Amino acid sequence: MIEKFNSQMKLGEIVNQLPDASNVFKNYQIDFCCGGNRTLKEAAEEQGINLEQVIQQLNEAYQKPLKLENKQVDWQTIGYSFLIDHILQTHHSYLKKELPEISALVTKILRVHGTGHKELAQLHRQFHLLQMDLMQHLIKEEEELFPLIKKYEKEASKELLEMIQNNIEELEKEHLEAGTILKTMRVITENYLIPDDACKTFRLTYQSLEYLETDLFDHIHLENNILFPRLLSE
Repeated sequence: MIEKFNSQMKLGEIVNQLPDASNVFKNYQIDFCCGGNRTLKEAAEEQGINLEQVIQQLNEAYQKPLKLENKQVDWQTIGYSFLIDHILQTHHSYLKKELPEISALVTKILRVHGTGHKELAQLHRQFHLLQMDLMQHLIKEEEELFPLIKKYEKEASKELLEMIQNNIEELEKEHLEAGTILKTMRVITENYLIPDDACKTFRLTYQSLEYLETDLFDHIHLENNILFPRLLSE
């Protein structure tokens, strides 16, 4: 077996080289987006998991053919506008559609099951904090950062690049805050453990929240570990 990955490689670097590594990390609840600058060893120690086992799974995944879409697109070299449009069409569109729907679900299960499940009040609070932060974050990216990057791609200048780089620090901080809320929601729900008395709406809510987390991890990874580092190294 090819020894492609090792304990000293950074999480973001691993996912950049092997997009399917994101699935391995998600199984171990390893944050590869906001925590993409950590080494694999540091992440494994933090989660208390078997480092060698994770490395083996990553190297095994590397042997398998990559998905067709990952073969077609090299995010490290693709044009900024293409990458931004992908983020907008795939992840921003998803959030704008799903956040209001999940909000309604979280509110409904609090109203129906809140008496017997005190954790739902905490979940309701944390989700709506996340929703508010994300919507403000999307506006900053769509109205400020992304137009600057597209303009820079057409008319590169030191002044534009400095404006972009100054914006990136604030957005990375907001990504970290979103990641912290996601972790808190996992703790509150005991990793989205569905209780025995859960109705269909309860199950749908937890499933929707888990998918939201997965989409946000992929979304933030594209920005924190690919788009932003490329611009900061210009």
